[in-house]
Amino acid sequence: MAVPKKRTSKSRRDMRRSHHAIKIEASLECPNCGELKRPHHVCGACGHYAGREVVEVTGAA
Repeated sequence: MAVPKKRTSKSRRDMRRSHHAIKIEASLECPNCGELKRPHHVCGACGHYAGREVVEVTGAA
């Protein structure tokens, strides 16, 4: 069986996990309503994309 010969130090372990950190999600302000939205996505608040209404948004339930 493969068994580690030496104990992995906290430094080595944490360096290996350095890319596991949560990344900040990019967001832009919608030019139509001013709400924050993801780039290249339809605005969830007003349904606009690229200056025109793509999805009809109904009122909150």
